[in-house]
Amino acid sequence: MKKSWIMIPLLLLAGCAAQNPRKLDVEMYNAVGDSLGKINLDEQASGVKIGVNLTGLSPGIHAIHIHENGTCTAPDFKSAGNHFNPENKEHGLLNPKGAHAGDLPNIIIEDDGSVKADLMAPNVTLKNGKKSLFTKKGTSIVINQGKDDGMSQPAGNSGERIACGEISSNKKASKSQQEEKK
Repeated sequence: MKKSWIMIPLLLLAGCAAQNPRKLDVEMYNAVGDSLGKINLDEQASGVKIGVNLTGLSPGIHAIHIHENGTCTAPDFKSAGNHFNPENKEHGLLNPKGAHAGDLPNIIIEDDGSVKADLMAPNVTLKNGKKSLFTKKGTSIVINQGKDDGMSQPAGNSGERIACGEISSNKKASKSQQEEKK
């Protein structure tokens, strides 16, 4: 009898883990629907580690942010909405009143169009809660044409959105990502 009581909590914990994975890959797409590679999200004690491994981008410094909606409708990706900001802070990693939970350091794209970088998002989680990236509307990752100046409102004066990927605990590509490929 005691064994069955122990198994029930373990099964409940396993069910919760299946709903919100501790690691997942986000497929990134450009404005014409080409895959640029993946961004790996990995829950850590200090937030979410973001492993960027992409190709096919223009060289230089680019802004990257987590956005409030889990849709990436090309070509402008405005469907991703504003930066993920569950605590209603101001924009900018350099802003004393900020930053949005979705604000991230800029990434540097090499001359060959590739980038490999590890970033940390200390104000988000893959677990349940206010700062969870698994919201009812979903969330996404967006890369901009220019760099984020770290202060300007509402998005760091970072230019047009050039790539987007939907954050989802579902292993299949989302509907808007599938439509982009058509």
